Amino acid sequence: MQLDVVNSSNQKVGAVELRDEVFGGDVNNGLIWTSVVRANAGDRQGTHATKNRALVSGSGKKPWRQKGTGRARVGEIRNPLWRKGGTVFGPQPRSYAFSIPKKAERGALRSALAEKAQTGQLVVVDALVATAIKTKAATALLKTLGVAGKAVLVDVAPDEKLSKSVRNVPGIAFVASNRLTARAVANAERVIATKSALEKLQEALG
Repeated sequence: MQLDVVNSSNQKVGAVELRDEVFGGDVNNGLIWTSVVRANAGDRQGTHATKNRALVSGSGKKPWRQKGTGRARVGEIRNPLWRKGGTVFGPQPRSYAFSIPKKAERGALRSALAEKAQTGQLVVVDALVATAIKTKAATALLKTLGVAGKAVLVDVAPDEKLSKSVRNVPGIAFVASNRLTARAVANAERVIATKSALEKLQEALG
């Protein structure tokens, strides 16, 4: 499979060969889903907390004696059976992060990129640079490259000026090729990658 390499004016300036073992295989949607769930779980704060009977405010004194009153036995007014009592087995601060094999992560990224390439949503450019930090100029560049919604820009080393120019644009992410994830690719309507970044990805995923 071959893809055209375009410049900032969306004019063809060359071509790049895509390796079949990276971009020509079947798309494993289950693997992409697993990688996305792992990434989302890692982003959860997990700061939720409820008070148990030891933490809730209130007296710890026994309301009445154990026997002889005819009422049910009770040890304190903040026990979980009473109103304003503690919570039993409530959520506590925790980490939701979990890991999957590195081979599975690479497979998920490979499938996500293959899907974009096979559906024509992968655009290869010769360079992603900006002469000045201007959001308006960056938006015009994206429009020229056919970006109308969410997109992820990929380069070996993201240009600092362009990175600062697009960070205020909703739905646009600019990442290094070695930091690209299946979630970023799957969430984007279009992937804009430099030729050098695409070659690095093929080396890593091949």
